[in-house]
Amino acid sequence: MNTLRTAVALMLVASTSNAITLDAALARTLENNPAIREAKIRLEEAAGRRLVLRSTALPDAGVQIPAGVQGGKRAGEKSVQPFAFARGSFAQPVFNAAIPASYRRGNIELLLAQQRLNVAVTEQLHTARVAFYTAVYHDSVRALAEQQRERLQANARTQSDRYESGTAERGAVTMARLLEQEVTPRVEESRRVGNGALLKLAQTMGDDLGPGHQLPTADGALHYVAADFNVESASAAALQARPDLKLARLLVRAAAEDQRIIEAAYYPAVAATLSGDYIPVSEIRSGSEGSARRSDDIISSELRAGGAYTWRVVDNGRVRGAVMRQRAAREVNELVLARLEADVPRQLTRIQNNLRALASRQASLDRASSVAEQAVTDVLSNLAEGLSSQLEYRSAESSFLQTKAGVLTVAFQQSLARAELDRVIGRYYQFSDDTKAKLH
Repeated sequence: MNTLRTAVALMLVASTSNAITLDAALARTLENNPAIREAKIRLEEAAGRRLVLRSTALPDAGVQIPAGVQGGKRAGEKSVQPFAFARGSFAQPVFNAAIPASYRRGNIELLLAQQRLNVAVTEQLHTARVAFYTAVYHDSVRALAEQQRERLQANARTQSDRYESGTAERGAVTMARLLEQEVTPRVEESRRVGNGALLKLAQTMGDDLGPGHQLPTADGALHYVAADFNVESASAAALQARPDLKLARLLVRAAAEDQRIIEAAYYPAVAATLSGDYIPVSEIRSGSEGSARRSDDIISSELRAGGAYTWRVVDNGRVRGAVMRQRAAREVNELVLARLEADVPRQLTRIQNNLRALASRQASLDRASSVAEQAVTDVLSNLAEGLSSQLEYRSAESSFLQTKAGVLTVAFQQSLARAELDRVIGRYYQFSDDTKAKLH
């Protein structure tokens, strides 16, 4: 007996330690979710992409150091003589129409990565929240069904006792046992769907699902809370805060800057150049340049400065075609943005109508639930005295279960509607709008 109590206690402690609240689930999702972690890596990658885009305005410098050994028979010189010299070049863009657009495009690249991270955070947190609510809902339905099964088991025992005492027929016992067995599929179905929701929650939180891994349990309850909102103010907040809308606007800006970068090929480019050769030793000779004097073949250090001017006059359609493709991409992004913005009021109106319908249903179910519970109590009392039939008890239990399950369903659907409202408005997670420190 002591061993059994110890085992039960250990099971209860393990179950309690593995329970997780909604806040803890969201925190673990934010920290360990693979999609969010990948988006964070993409954010670091965007910083390198911005540096590449800014490099068009940076100077281009290079150094070459040729070295070797020259030898041979030549009057007045050593037969074998090492040599080395340095050759450097430097070019600084003075005018390039692509530079301003490249700088803006680099800044937008970082903002795009930030908003992609925002979108990933919103989607994954919403997925974790829905999975948590689903697990809590089915766990509550299973507990309700198990409570009903306990009452039906007590009823079956009562009818069996009455049959043994000769105050009830055998058919009453059979019907009572059938009523008890009818609840078992509901319990198992709720357990199966609830475990599936817990598995989804564990995947979203980034848990290790290897052999021996134990699924978490949802520590929470569903409660109906009166909720309503103003569609106009919520729409204004959504248009300003939603990360997917910010991302769509940034894609439009990025496409416009890419188009300007391509169009920069129509304009001339001017660069200042500086190059030179440094000869560390004297008496380094080159091949004969046709002069009769040997002194004319001596190489010395020199420095050259000037400018470079390039202008593509005829592009053969290469620049114009690229511009047309990029303009089409920008227009597609604009259409997608317009559609997303137009969908916001419709989504909020649908959620508002859903919340109001759930409020009406909740009021009617509250009244029906108290009536059904009282009916079950009365019928069960009469059934123990043989004044009610099993059919009446079955009808009363079915009505009671439906009303109680209906109350849970309304609370579950309202929780999903509130989660959807937070997703549509953009309340989950946002980067700071102050990006000056990140961009400059």
